[in-house]
Amino acid sequence: MAASELYTKFARVWIPDPEEVWKSAELLKDYKPGDKVLLLHLEEGKDLEYRLDPKTKELPHLRNPDILVGENDLTALSYLHEPAVLHNLRVRFIDSKLIYTYCGIVLVAINPYEQLPIYGEDIINAYSGQNMGDMDPHIFAVAEEAYKQMARDERNQSIIVSGESGAGKTVSAKYAMRYFATVSGSASEANVEEKVLASNPIMESIGNAKTTRNDNSSRFGKYIEIGFDKRYRIIGANMRTYLLEKSRVVFQAEEERNYHIFYQLCASAKLPEFKMLRLGNADNFHYTKQGGSPVIEGVDDTKEMAHTRQACTLLGISESYQMGIFRILAGILHLGNVAFTSRDSDSCTIPPKHEPLSIFSDLMGVDYEEMCHWLCHRKLATATETYIKPISKLQATNARDALAKHIYAKLFNWIVDHVNQALHSAVKQHSFIGVLDIYGFETFEINSFEQFCINYANEKLQQQFNMHVFKLEQEEYMKEQIPWTLIDFYDNQPCINLIESKLGILDLLDEECKMPKGTDDTWAQKLYNTHLNKCALFEKPRLSNKAFIIQHFADKVEYQCEGFLEKNKDTVFEEQIKVLKSSKFKMLPELFQDDEKAISPTSATSSGRMPLSRTPAKPTKGRPGQTAKEHKKTVGHQFRNSLHLLMETLNATTPHYVRCIKPNDFKFPFTFDEKRAVQQLRACGVLETIRISAAGFPSRWTYQEFFSRYRVLMKQKDVLSDRKQTCKNVLEKLILDKDKYQFGKTKIFFRAGQVAYLEKLRADKLRAACIRIQKTIRGWLLRKKYLRMRKAAITVQRYVRGYQARCYAKFLRRTKAATIIQKYWRMYIVRRKYKIRRTATIVLQSYLRGYLARNRYRKMLREHKAVIIQKWVRGWLARTGYKRSMHAIIYLQCCFRRMMAKRELKKLKIEARSVERYKKLHIGMENKIMQLQRKVDEQNKDYKCLMEKLTTLEGIYNSETEKLRSDLERLQLSEEEAKVATGRVLSLQEEIAKLRKDLEQTQSEKKSIEERADKYKQETEQLVSNLKEENTLLKQEKEALNHLIVEQAKEMTETMEKKLVEETKQLELDLNDERLRYQNLLNEFSRLEERYDDLKEEMTLMVNVPKPGHKRTDSTHSSNESEYTFSSEIAETEDMPLRTEEPSEKKVPLDMSLFLKLQKRVTELEQEKQVMQDELDRKEEQVLRSKAKEEERPQIRGAELEYESLKRQELESENKKLKNELNELRKALSEKSAPEVTAPGAPAYRVLMEQLTSVSEELDVRKEEVLILRSQLVSQKEAIQHKDDKNTMTDSTILLEDVQKMKDKGEIAQAYIGLKETNRSPAMDCHELNEDGELWLVYEGLKQANRLLESQLQSQKRSHENEAEALRGEIQSLKEENNRQQQLLAQNLQLPPEARIEASLQHEITRLTNENLDLMEQLEKQDKTVRKLKKQLKVFAKKIGELEVGQMENISPGQIIDEPIRPVNIPRKEKDFQGMLEYKKEDEQKLVKNLILELKPRGVAVNLIPGLPAYILFMCVRHADYLNDDQKVRSLLTSTINSIKKVLKKRGDDFETVSFWLSNTCRFLHCLKQYSGEEGFMKHNTSRQNEHCLTNFDLAEYRQVLSDLAIQIYQQLVRVLENILQPMIVSGMLEHETIQGVSGVKPTGLRKRTSSIADEGTYTLDSILRQLNSFHSVMCQHGMDPELIKQVVKQMFYIVGAITLNNLLLRKDMCSWSKGMQIRYNVSQLEEWLRDKNLMNSGAKETLEPLIQAAQLLQVKKKTDDDAEAICSMCSALTTAQIVKVLNLYTPVNEFEERVSVSFIRTIQMRLRDRKDSPQLLMDAKHIFPVTFPFNPSSLALETIQIPASLGLGFISRV
Repeated sequence: MAASELYTKFARVWIPDPEEVWKSAELLKDYKPGDKVLLLHLEEGKDLEYRLDPKTKELPHLRNPDILVGENDLTALSYLHEPAVLHNLRVRFIDSKLIYTYCGIVLVAINPYEQLPIYGEDIINAYSGQNMGDMDPHIFAVAEEAYKQMARDERNQSIIVSGESGAGKTVSAKYAMRYFATVSGSASEANVEEKVLASNPIMESIGNAKTTRNDNSSRFGKYIEIGFDKRYRIIGANMRTYLLEKSRVVFQAEEERNYHIFYQLCASAKLPEFKMLRLGNADNFHYTKQGGSPVIEGVDDTKEMAHTRQACTLLGISESYQMGIFRILAGILHLGNVAFTSRDSDSCTIPPKHEPLSIFSDLMGVDYEEMCHWLCHRKLATATETYIKPISKLQATNARDALAKHIYAKLFNWIVDHVNQALHSAVKQHSFIGVLDIYGFETFEINSFEQFCINYANEKLQQQFNMHVFKLEQEEYMKEQIPWTLIDFYDNQPCINLIESKLGILDLLDEECKMPKGTDDTWAQKLYNTHLNKCALFEKPRLSNKAFIIQHFADKVEYQCEGFLEKNKDTVFEEQIKVLKSSKFKMLPELFQDDEKAISPTSATSSGRMPLSRTPAKPTKGRPGQTAKEHKKTVGHQFRNSLHLLMETLNATTPHYVRCIKPNDFKFPFTFDEKRAVQQLRACGVLETIRISAAGFPSRWTYQEFFSRYRVLMKQKDVLSDRKQTCKNVLEKLILDKDKYQFGKTKIFFRAGQVAYLEKLRADKLRAACIRIQKTIRGWLLRKKYLRMRKAAITVQRYVRGYQARCYAKFLRRTKAATIIQKYWRMYIVRRKYKIRRTATIVLQSYLRGYLARNRYRKMLREHKAVIIQKWVRGWLARTGYKRSMHAIIYLQCCFRRMMAKRELKKLKIEARSVERYKKLHIGMENKIMQLQRKVDEQNKDYKCLMEKLTTLEGIYNSETEKLRSDLERLQLSEEEAKVATGRVLSLQEEIAKLRKDLEQTQSEKKSIEERADKYKQETEQLVSNLKEENTLLKQEKEALNHLIVEQAKEMTETMEKKLVEETKQLELDLNDERLRYQNLLNEFSRLEERYDDLKEEMTLMVNVPKPGHKRTDSTHSSNESEYTFSSEIAETEDMPLRTEEPSEKKVPLDMSLFLKLQKRVTELEQEKQVMQDELDRKEEQVLRSKAKEEERPQIRGAELEYESLKRQELESENKKLKNELNELRKALSEKSAPEVTAPGAPAYRVLMEQLTSVSEELDVRKEEVLILRSQLVSQKEAIQHKDDKNTMTDSTILLEDVQKMKDKGEIAQAYIGLKETNRSPAMDCHELNEDGELWLVYEGLKQANRLLESQLQSQKRSHENEAEALRGEIQSLKEENNRQQQLLAQNLQLPPEARIEASLQHEITRLTNENLDLMEQLEKQDKTVRKLKKQLKVFAKKIGELEVGQMENISPGQIIDEPIRPVNIPRKEKDFQGMLEYKKEDEQKLVKNLILELKPRGVAVNLIPGLPAYILFMCVRHADYLNDDQKVRSLLTSTINSIKKVLKKRGDDFETVSFWLSNTCRFLHCLKQYSGEEGFMKHNTSRQNEHCLTNFDLAEYRQVLSDLAIQIYQQLVRVLENILQPMIVSGMLEHETIQGVSGVKPTGLRKRTSSIADEGTYTLDSILRQLNSFHSVMCQHGMDPELIKQVVKQMFYIVGAITLNNLLLRKDMCSWSKGMQIRYNVSQLEEWLRDKNLMNSGAKETLEPLIQAAQLLQVKKKTDDDAEAICSMCSALTTAQIVKVLNLYTPVNEFEERVSVSFIRTIQMRLRDRKDSPQLLMDAKHIFPVTFPFNPSSLALETIQIPASLGLGFISRV
């Protein structure tokens, strides 16, 4: 198809634009060949006529379909040209916030000027091991590709990072080095990367400066070689530097600075250690003030100086050397201030005692006068003589600056050497990856020698880049076997020849430098004469004769010739250097040591920039005569040689390219300046790569991908079984021009634009199909809608008609009803009107008649009232007249009577004056006195009554009465006292009046008192009622308060419960964190332990090299011996004393945790061992004494030995029984502590009596057994003495059979003792009693037995009496306690309830405390007794063993064989199987080997019960516990743990092995808990299982060790299943199309991604499910605990979800709507698997929640604010960074989908800005949930377990 045919209507094109570089437009009509104008419609809405170039007639570039915009690889674009590249980069950078993009083999990195969370260790882990095209572009992907190719191809690699200043080259190089340090797997060597990074502050301070474009611009290039060993782990690094800009030391342009180190020194000048440098402000020095910008905003030079010094210390530069560096730098600053004064035109001088020079001389340690002289003079040498010539001021200034630059360059060299020494490694380097951080192409307004060197280097690098790209294209074509056509690409060899060839620019420059009077002008003329008009790449500016123009690969650059010769010569006077070499300052001559040796071409310096080569750590000595010659080499010559060496290094490696782009000059984050970007894209070679790709076949598809993508363009008949032939047939029909495509072996190659054409055909086909589908569906929908509407209309009609009929019937019914209602209503109305009228008439009549009656009544009433008024008026008038008459009459009478009284008064006055009158009066007075006496008596009676009533006036009344009586007597006696009596009478009358008044007053007071009393009573009653009311109110308030308190208590309880729940949750989280931390420490410990073992093995292999002919021992055996690390020190000292001489390495414990835990126990055992040793020594002395007595009394000795053995057995049995009885007694006493507990019929009393009875019965039985045993032994003696020697063989056989029948070691010992005693003949003559002496022997034996039994009975009797006494005392104390309890109870009953409760609680606390103390004392006593008895038993057992050995040694074999033994038949009870396994100590290694090391999990899991090894090991531990053998227990457990570790180390990658031993370790741990004897575990057991509990040892510490071992095994299991699942997850969950046809394959670029089409070997979701089924079935077969299986499944699902989500977040091609559907379907399949396995409650589904929400996020609508709100509420399990990342990566697969707008993403960010979540982008796929092992008791009885013969454990026996 012709390209012009694509220019149809609505096609979009790119047209040039001066502002935006390229602008998008749309064709308004089809283009026809011959048209000169295109009608375009711009995006801003304007129409434009675009005129084509009449000469070239080139059409504008076509725009790629929107579906291809934003691709990871620019070569995946259908149209490859500049505007497409620029637009794709802008969309990815601005819209998707993606800074990395592939362009073929180049990684384009745009500086975001913002910190992005895409460089963490999780991102590194995600990119590690991935193919470059499978993940989104990243610097880590390039680093991974380099690392992978280095390991795969065994070829050194290089990463070339280039770009402008500020583009991010150094940061990219730093991240690449960080990636290598992380993935190299060498944790111990990771500090190399830290040292390289630590060198950054140093190199930045001495090599970086502020420029107009960058505040921290690197003014040099560097090449860092990171060395790797054979395992590809980092071992060291080396740094080479290039192009140091020395001229910046003496000159800076406006707004620029010198190197940072100078300003850091000036800022730190006030520090005490810097006082000697005599520095000040940077503005005081000529070399730091020229730029006029001494301060960088936001940078503290003082702090930077501290960082620089810290980095120097880290890299091993001592403080003295650091101060030396600072002295030299300060000297350079002072040297810049040295001023010259002109003496004449050809000479100059320095002022005397010039301070700057004086300071410089002091700092450098040189002579002032000598330095002053050679700064103003120079030495000239001729053939015959030398002479000194003064120089001008300008020459002196230039010489001073040259000296300063030379010193700085040497110092820079020296620092780089020391950095390399710090990074150097002694290990041999196997390969390396080089990282080149160098300037890109530069062009400024004024370009000088520095820019010329930089651009020359970039020309060489671009040539190498072009050749590499061309080579890759050629290899790809040859690999696919397609016809090779020469691709025309830009070859910049002519430009390179122009610069470096013979008579080239550098050659002419060197030649001019050799001329005595050569100048820049003469050199320019030579350039013009040599190259102008002869080389197309060389031009001369029109307006200048001192400049030239070179056409570089990127652009034309005009260079100013001024300064070229001076910078190329780099003239430094030799005399000045000699002065510096003679310095007393030791460090300064070190800088110039390389002047005395042969200088390599790469170690020379440049006045502009200094190329450096790798400097050896130790300088080599050169020839003396070589210095001058090498010193005369020009900078251009040295730089050319340095560049050639760099190119040789790069050509010897596989290069990888990173091009850094600076998006804008203002450092604004995510701001894209198209002009600046295009300049850099042209300069860095990206567009050249595009052009080379576009010239050939840029688009490449595999046949399967092409078939999958363009299946819609094929008909059914075109589809063949051969995909390749199908694609060929289709392409021949679709693209007629066969030159537009080529068929390779595995791929189809397309020319540029063909994929766009195919996409157009596909889109048209899909659009037509979509229209047809829409047409059909819309017709079907409308038909369905019509039928629904018709059906609805009929239904509505039916209902309406029915409704109308019902309404009509209702109307008729209502009409009839209305008629009836009207009839009755009208009747009612008429009737009502009649009643109203009748009622109104009656009312009117009644009112009228009432009115008339009332009027009549009023009239009568008025008349009646008038009569009454008249009556009363007339009466009043009559009475008034009567009263006036009476008043007048009375008045007259009064006047008359007054007159008559006055007359009578006069008469009486006259009579009173006469004596006779007095006599008459006395005669009358006596009668009156008598009358008065009678009245007084009456009054006395009244007085008495009054006195009774008024007690207060009684005395007064009596005294007055007495007075009256005395007065009356005196009146009777003497008439003379009449007068006095008269007065007394009057006084008495007054007194009486007073008394009456007092009486009345008293009565009134009484009344008032009674009134007050009544009032008080009323008030009291009122007060009582008020109080009652108040009391009622108070009660109500109290009830309300109580209710409130109850409610508050409820609220507080609820609050406390909530807080408790929250605190519980927090504690659970803290516990999980602590558990996770602990398990991580265990994991780290196991890793370090494995590392230690590996190093130990390596050391063993290195030290113990086997000699020729030496036979190797079994590795399993040797490793087993080395693994047994938990052996006891007691066992080592007692059983194997020679092991103390072995090397200490063999005793190093592998499991240090257990060793530390048992240290305390070992110390205690050592103390016990010492006590036992003392006891043993004492017993040995007793034995020695007893042996002496034995010789005298052998028969008595035999009886004593028998007595000791019998006594030992009886003591053991009695000790056990006493323990059991004491426990039963305590239990009985604790169960019932009532008052009747000590009664004769009480349970405790019965228990005591039963125990006493059983003890006495047991005593009788023991007596009988002793008698029987003694009699049989005595009879055995007799039989042995009289046997013949001939029956020795038969009797010995019988003896051996009897010995084999004896099960107990004690029985065998007793038999040997009896045998020994029978071999001894009695000393006395036994033939006196009878011929055989039997009666005497029997008699003596009975006597001895009687004595023994008597002593034993006496001792037992005493012990029983003591025990009974103790029990009686205990019963008495219980009685006293009971009485005291009753008293306290009686006292408590008398107390109030609150005090009663408090007293009872206090008493109960006191009682429990006392009981606890008593029980603790008893427990301590019992423990001491048990320990003492155990020690004694051990001593006795060891002593008996020694005695048996000694006795056996004394018996000759002939005696044993010759003397027949009659079998002794002692009746024994049959023992049931106790669930124990017995094995010999020497069989322990065989047991561990057969049961652990060589056991095959598959056979055990299928054929035997789950956990069988754990049961067997526990039963062996039980037997060792039964024997009370702590060494055996410790040895077995230690061997078990170490053997399991060894098996897991050897077969740790096998899931079945790890699962099997995890299950058995947990079962072993559960058995130790289940049979530990602790109540918390025993409650789950049966009574029979409780009998099997451990009795002697507490293995809690070993339980912790086993728990730690189980945690380590679980973590190893997780790692194993992660390694198995990880390759399947991405392919099965993301790439494979579970629902075929939903996802579409988009075009890919050169970076080929993994195909999503299921080929052979590709993992699918079914592969994951099958693997999950396999894991689950294996764990179930091994009998793993269900809770543990749930935790494993949860961990597996977390790994699946985390890896899937992480890859989704790092792969733009996976973020689409269809992929979201695929993920949700896959997750539903996983959930279905959980339901099938009944694991939905395991928490596994919750771990997939982030992945589910990410899939939903891909599918939900993403347009409006409501959609944003829904997304924020839906994605609760995703972080903000993850949500934004998914939205940025969302990519439509088809043209019908829409992209997410930038505004919508910003809306999401605004809504989520308050969410507090982790800024981490990826999930931690390595996270392991803390594991727990819930107790899971086994219902399996130990006695029922059978040991199969297949295990090879025939050497162990059941007990």
